[in-house]
Amino acid sequence: MLTEVRQAVVTALAVTLSGALLGVLWWKLAPSVPLVGTVVDGRWFVYLKDSEGEQAIAVDGTFTLLALAFGALSAVVLFLLRRRGGVPLVAALGVGGLLGSLLAWRLGVWLGPTEDVIAHAQDVGEGVTFTAPLRLGAKGALLAWSLAGLVVHLGLTGLFGPRDPEPDPWPAPAPPGGAGGMGG
Repeated sequence: MLTEVRQAVVTALAVTLSGALLGVLWWKLAPSVPLVGTVVDGRWFVYLKDSEGEQAIAVDGTFTLLALAFGALSAVVLFLLRRRGGVPLVAALGVGGLLGSLLAWRLGVWLGPTEDVIAHAQDVGEGVTFTAPLRLGAKGALLAWSLAGLVVHLGLTGLFGPRDPEPDPWPAPAPPGGAGGMGG
């Protein structure tokens, strides 16, 4: 059991650290959300340049699709490395996926444009388009990695995992002379 727990800790750590790659990919691949700043009565206001644009939703979708891919990939790698699996490894896959998503989310926000949109609008000037900070509006997307990983691992285990031996449908007949073998 101790060996399984060690393997689970290593698995959770490896999956979590791969969240850094997800964060960088999200930062690079997510569409930018254009904002514009304006001054009204001496106060700065920031609004979407295209109020009907779908870029903000696409940012969430990009994160979700990347997380689903990372979940499926991590499940395949885990299954190929540890075909016998076990509860600790599967739990580590789920926990590592959630922690990796959290790391990716925070890293993407940190790498993206500044979160102080008023200061950014003042820097670029009134009426000039600038990029909104990277935000994850659908927090449920943080579960995508774990869910995809668990579903894919379950499918792989069901299809290709080790099998319990099948019971013999035709048991051998009892030896002649009784069950005890003490014939006489």
